[in-house]
Amino acid sequence: MDQDRTNPLKSDIVTVPNLISVFRILLVPVFLRAILARRAAEALAVFVAASLTDLLDGFIARVWHQRSKLGTVLDPAADKLLMTASYIVLTIPALAVPNCIPLWLTILVFARDLLIVAGAVFAFKSWGQKTFMPSLLGKASTACQVGTVFLVLWLNHLGITAGYMPWIFRLTLLVTVASGTHYFIYGLAVLREHRKQKIS
Repeated sequence: MDQDRTNPLKSDIVTVPNLISVFRILLVPVFLRAILARRAAEALAVFVAASLTDLLDGFIARVWHQRSKLGTVLDPAADKLLMTASYIVLTIPALAVPNCIPLWLTILVFARDLLIVAGAVFAFKSWGQKTFMPSLLGKASTACQVGTVFLVLWLNHLGITAGYMPWIFRLTLLVTVASGTHYFIYGLAVLREHRKQKIS
């Protein structure tokens, strides 16, 4: 019990959350195939299934105390693969009918992710930081991005357009930019703190 508290991340490889994360990764090509074949209902079902398994593996990891080092890599990797694939294919008008994600939104979503990855790599190489806790704005940004994909897939499944979608895109843009700005400012503050510690 005490060992679990001091070292919450285990070295186990085969855990239920990890298997669920692998399953979610395997769903990505299934999702892409459905989009390319213009099977909107199947694409929607696969995306919902992947999103639910994302919630499930996190729940199991916490409740069953199965958080592992591999899981800290697999879970975000599965999320990013699905979201990257979703935003790329749903930005192509020929594949996303009648609704598609604006190119400017996809570019900004990727720009934010690249900023975060660059900051994480810099922090790891500079002072060895390996864990990064998501902020409230970061979680809100992810929720907006996932919600945007879901609505586009849902409306395309129904074969209708909705006048509120431009506002959804703008909301996702606003929260994404706010999240990226917050991470950037936070990163600068941490960098200044580490430089002060080196000087002292």
